[in-house]
Amino acid sequence: KVKEGRKLGQEDPRRVVHSLKVGLALTLVSTLFYFYPIYINFGFDAIWAVMTVVLVFEFSVGATLGKGLNRGMATLLAGGLGIGAHYLANLSGHTGEPILLVFLVFLQATISTFLRFFPKIKARYDYGMLIFIMTFSMITVSGFREDQILELAHKRLSTVSIGAAACVIVSIVVFPVWAGEDLHNLIVLNIEKLGNSLEGFGDEYFKRTWGEESKDDKKFLEGYESVLNSENSEESLANFAAWEPGHGRFPFRHPWKLYLKVGTLARECAYRIEALNGCLNADIQASSEVGSIIQEACTNLSIESGKALKELALAIKIMVPPSSADSHIENAKSAAKKIKSLLKSGIWEDIDLLKVIPGVTVASILIDVVTCTEKISESIYELASNAQFKSVEPTLSPKKLHSGQNQSIKSAQLVNCPDVGINVRELTLPSPPSENSSAPKASKQRMEV
Repeated sequence: KVKEGRKLGQEDPRRVVHSLKVGLALTLVSTLFYFYPIYINFGFDAIWAVMTVVLVFEFSVGATLGKGLNRGMATLLAGGLGIGAHYLANLSGHTGEPILLVFLVFLQATISTFLRFFPKIKARYDYGMLIFIMTFSMITVSGFREDQILELAHKRLSTVSIGAAACVIVSIVVFPVWAGEDLHNLIVLNIEKLGNSLEGFGDEYFKRTWGEESKDDKKFLEGYESVLNSENSEESLANFAAWEPGHGRFPFRHPWKLYLKVGTLARECAYRIEALNGCLNADIQASSEVGSIIQEACTNLSIESGKALKELALAIKIMVPPSSADSHIENAKSAAKKIKSLLKSGIWEDIDLLKVIPGVTVASILIDVVTCTEKISESIYELASNAQFKSVEPTLSPKKLHSGQNQSIKSAQLVNCPDVGINVRELTLPSPPSENSSAPKASKQRMEV
C-alpha cells in the first residue's frame, strides 16, 4: 500500500496537494464548533458547513466552484420556497396543513427529478437539483414541527455558504488546479499522439511488407488508443472550465466548447489510425510488388500528415494560429493525389487481386486521414480566431515538435468529478534556422473560418 501510495503521488504530485487542501478547508470550518460566540449562534447546524466541504471540494477549481455555486443557489432557492410553502400551508388550517405540505413535497420532487433528465441541466446543474430536492423537503417537513422556520432556514443557508466559501477560497488561493488548463493540455497531447502514430506508420508498414522485423520500441504507434477513450474526460473538463473565472492565458468566456469540437475531430482521425494499425498487424500484408508501387507516396503522406498534426498541437499549446501546418497539409494532399492517380492507373491489371487489396486498403485509409487532418486544421483556425490567439513574427514561427522530445504525461479518465489531473511538461523548442525565416501563411479561406 505504501508503494502504491508513493506511485500515485509521483504520477501527479497535485494529488498530495489536493489532499492537504481538503484537510485545510475542513480545519477552517471546524473552528465554528470551537469558538463559543459562533457556536451559540449556529448550534449543531454548524455541522452543515463541515458536510459542505466534504461534498463540494473537488480536484479542480472549476469543479469546486460549480458544486459550490450549485449548492448555494439550490439551498437559497429551496429555503425560500420551503418558507413560502410553510406559510401557505398555515392558511389551510390545522387539518389541511400536513396534506398540503405532503402534496407540495411530492410536486417539487417530481418536477425537479424530471428536469434532471434534460442533458444541459444534468451536465451543469444536476448536483444543484439534488440539493434543491433535499433542502426543500427537509425545511418543509421540519417547519411543520418547528415554529422558528425562518431561523432554521437562515442557519442552514449561512452554514452552507460558509462551507462553500471555504472550499472556493482554498481551491483558488492554494496551488489552484484549473480544469481549463488541463483541457487545453489534454487536446494538445491527443493531437500530438496522433501525429507520432502517423509519422512512424509508413516506414513500419512497408518494413513488414518487405518482411523486415523492427527491433525498435513502437509503443508510440499505439498512442492513438488513449485518444479514443478521452471523450468523457474532455466533456467533464469543459463543463468544469465553464465555471472558472479568467486565469492565466484563458480569459473569461474562453471558447471551451471549440476544444470539444477539436477533440471530436481528433477522435475521428484516431479511428482511421486504428484501422491502419489493424492493417499493420494483419496476417495478410501487401505484396512486395504492390508495396514498391505505393510505398513512396504512402510514406510521404503518412509523414506529412503526422508533421501537420504535431504542428497543429504546437500551435494550440503556444496559442498561435496554426499556419505552420499548412505546408505539411498541402504536401500530404499532393501525396494523396498521387496515390489516387496510381489507384486509377492500369498497372494493377496483371497483379493478383488478393495481393492488391491490402495495399489499396492502406492507401485509401491514408487518403481519408488527410481529410481528417484538414478538418482538424480548420477547427483549430476557428478556435484561434474565437480565442484571439496572437500571431507571431515570421522569423519567430515555431518549428515542429520532434518525436524524440522529452515530455511526461499523466492523464486519467474522469467520470463525474475529476480526482486526477493532467501534467504536461514544458517542451523546449529548437531555435528556428535562418533559412526558414518566413512561416507559411494561412490561406484567406481558412482565415475567414
